[in-house]
Amino acid sequence: MCVSMTGYGRRLSPLRFPFRLSSAPLRKTAAALASACLLTPLATGCGALPGAGDADGAVTVMTWAPADTSATNMPGMPAMAQAYARWVNSRGGLGGRELRVLTCNEGNDPARAADCARRAVDEGAVAVVGSYSRNSRAALPPLEAAGIPYIGGYGVTDDEFSSPVSYPVNGGQSALLAGNGIQLAGVCERVSLVRPDSVSDSVLSALLNSGLAEGDRRTAADIPAAVDAGEYTEAALASRSRAGDSGGCVTAALGERTAHFFDSFRRLPPDGRQVRVASVLGSVDQPLIDRTGGARGPFEGAYVTGWYPEAGDPRWGGMRDVIRAHAFDDDRIDPADTGVQTTWIAYTVLSQAVASLGEDAPVTSEALLAAFTRGVRVDTGGLTPELRWRYQDMLGEPDFPRMVNHQVTFQVVRGGRLVAQRKGFVDVARTMRKASL
Repeated sequence: MCVSMTGYGRRLSPLRFPFRLSSAPLRKTAAALASACLLTPLATGCGALPGAGDADGAVTVMTWAPADTSATNMPGMPAMAQAYARWVNSRGGLGGRELRVLTCNEGNDPARAADCARRAVDEGAVAVVGSYSRNSRAALPPLEAAGIPYIGGYGVTDDEFSSPVSYPVNGGQSALLAGNGIQLAGVCERVSLVRPDSVSDSVLSALLNSGLAEGDRRTAADIPAAVDAGEYTEAALASRSRAGDSGGCVTAALGERTAHFFDSFRRLPPDGRQVRVASVLGSVDQPLIDRTGGARGPFEGAYVTGWYPEAGDPRWGGMRDVIRAHAFDDDRIDPADTGVQTTWIAYTVLSQAVASLGEDAPVTSEALLAAFTRGVRVDTGGLTPELRWRYQDMLGEPDFPRMVNHQVTFQVVRGGRLVAQRKGFVDVARTMRKASL
């Protein structure tokens, strides 16, 4: 039997999608007005130009993430952004332009996230890069109104895959769930899904079941549980029971409470069945494996679905070199942390987008948006497939229309380290489309 635990974010509920459609014209109108102001700086009511860059030619961007909160914290992401800026500026900047990185603690709070976005506008940021927020519904509208691109968000919210100024670098939680279903279909006879007890989260099983169907497995048993519970003994017992007598899996999609669920699960009285653990990166990653005992811990042998190659892959060598040389022993930065990795990839996108403008061209938010619309190609050195955000490159499904990277990796924990279970990427686009039907 296997236990799979999935992490952050929720897929957009069909009940919420009509509201999203009705608000889109307002957002597009705001973005159009912002573009008109950029083109006509003296127009009445336009005021200061957001995202217009610095007069001295420097490129100002912002990276935000929560820190010092009681919930999810991602301090390594702004720290990685600052290390990247030190590195690129030591090499002459972005095409001869200094890179200035503003950081902001969004505090896992909608009001603070919106404040970070407004500060990015007020301080002339041309992009928000490599950031994490569960409050995108509050943070993205100020960027949309100002026409400022949101490059490489962590992929934790639905809005990151629908906002007209968002340029995601991974497939978010949706791709991980679809991929996790495919991965578990090859090793598990039956699956139980433990998910938050809410109407919007009832759709989580569709993605997992679509992946399980790739291996002709039956649909997962759906077990709702309170997301704010202190322990999950009842849900753990039910999930183990419904996973069958042998060869079953239990997957939990409870956000930050996933670890609490696993703690309750492992405390269940033994029943003679072997338990293997599976998860997705963002819920279980190398730092967590290390903290829980490595090869002697509960995740030894675990199957893990991720967005990127395993942390020990040579393709992360460039990032590791930058951290060693420019992070100055900053213990916030762990090269095995998925947030740090996402920030590195996002700044790689920024660098290549700026390079596409030419050395003498001004770097503005409008210029970056135009570069993405033209189809600038971004090579991340094999950490993702080639990234491109033209209309024809996007998945176009109602729940995640702006997704361009719908590939995942399959990993396994061996000797306390995440290593590749299967070489290369697995494309889950077809699986995700089937889940939307």
